[in-house]
Amino acid sequence: MESQFKSSTRLTCAVETTIKVIGGRWKVLILRELFSGVKRFGELQRAISGVTQKMLTQQLREMEHDGLIERVVYAQVPPKVEYSLTPTGESLEPVLTAMHDWGIQYMDNEQ
Repeated sequence: MESQFKSSTRLTCAVETTIKVIGGRWKVLILRELFSGVKRFGELQRAISGVTQKMLTQQLREMEHDGLIERVVYAQVPPKVEYSLTPTGESLEPVLTAMHDWGIQYMDNEQ
């Protein structure tokens, strides 16, 4: 695999694309919450400590634009909006699991 990194700039571009799509402080945390199922905006905001309403809205819009999440608006008063993962968003679960496992190993080695 090491030779792939040396010989293939395409692999690097693919990694950069992945980081672009899920990078930042909040997107991975939003994904984590949505892996367990459909959530409303308020549920996401309460579950993700420190995220502002403006930032959460921005991140959700970007994730919807990138095809990771789906936003469903119900025609009722007050309006009801739910967020869920698309198949593309769901496909990130093993990626985040691998990142989690790597982080655990890294923390264990640093102590």
